[in-house]
Amino acid sequence: MSDLLRAPAELKYAEELDWLESVDDNPKPFSWRLSPKMIRLFVLGAERSDGLDREIAQKWFGDRSIVERAIVTLASDRGLLLIGDPGTGKSWLAELLAAAISRNSTQVVQGTAGTTEDHIKYSWNVSMVIAKGQSRESMIPSPIMNAMETGTIGRFEELTRSTSDVQDALISILSEKYISVPELDNDNIVFAKPGFSVIATANSRDRGVNDLSSALKRRFNFVRIPVVTNKKSEAEIVRFRTEELLRRHQIELDVPPTLLDVLLRSFADLRAASAAAGSDDEKLESALSTAEQIGVLEDAILHSNFFGSRELTARTLGSSLVGSLSRRAPEDLAIMNKYLHGVVEPRGKDEGGLWPEFLAGGRDTIATLS
Repeated sequence: MSDLLRAPAELKYAEELDWLESVDDNPKPFSWRLSPKMIRLFVLGAERSDGLDREIAQKWFGDRSIVERAIVTLASDRGLLLIGDPGTGKSWLAELLAAAISRNSTQVVQGTAGTTEDHIKYSWNVSMVIAKGQSRESMIPSPIMNAMETGTIGRFEELTRSTSDVQDALISILSEKYISVPELDNDNIVFAKPGFSVIATANSRDRGVNDLSSALKRRFNFVRIPVVTNKKSEAEIVRFRTEELLRRHQIELDVPPTLLDVLLRSFADLRAASAAAGSDDEKLESALSTAEQIGVLEDAILHSNFFGSRELTARTLGSSLVGSLSRRAPEDLAIMNKYLHGVVEPRGKDEGGLWPEFLAGGRDTIATLS
């Protein structure tokens, strides 16, 4: 896996999945590789009370009931729709579930304005069609069709980013469990095998872009992923992702708990200011999600490793915060400047610690970008 930029979950955690499968004697739906209980342990990590002989690390940080409801949905004949704000871990949870159930999380359709019905059903190899005519051999199945034929999990990312006619192509797949191929005279229906299901994700901030039809909504069980508001949980997520980053880049660099606390508090401040803002011009364009928090820290770590003293400082973190979140000029720069002068500067005088250095880094970057 060292030659992969980003290994899918089934490769990254292959040893762990193999071991769980070897000791799993619980009932499994359909052709699932793991039982619902073991899937939950894989996603949320094992505790001592689970009685396993090895440690299973937590990979997704959220409420246990969310994971259990998602697993139960996939064991039924309904699709699963994970919906929530950006950066709440919808795609990561979908990947982990597909990896644990099917050992294949890469059967993915990415929803965009350019996604067509062919991306959901099938297309044709034009050169083979010209040479031999239309046949099963010259047909290019979509990731969803592959999942149907193998009885595994297909994924549809950002469902509401695709147009309504593309979304509607999913209705017959989810209800009838087959795809017709009218271009063929024989063998012209692809039936889904037991175990097939679809995990879709949708960004709640995209409401009104391409809303789902009532017919499609009925084919999905909705599982809402809330924004992480618990400081301890968010710190665990950021720390988990940061450790992955350091391993991937083979960087030996410590992230002091005091610096992580500065990052968490600054995001909490900015979220509170955004919630209290009276207009969009007074809000940062950033969603201020946990994923963006990880991005700020990643930027600071890489900058410190390549251009600094290989030691993460509050000054670098302050610079990274302003640089990463200031996407509009001058609106976002003005908001960040107000935050630094109205919140960080007084806090630095009252509490001291890393805040004055953090303030200096943010000011430097605002001066550069202004």
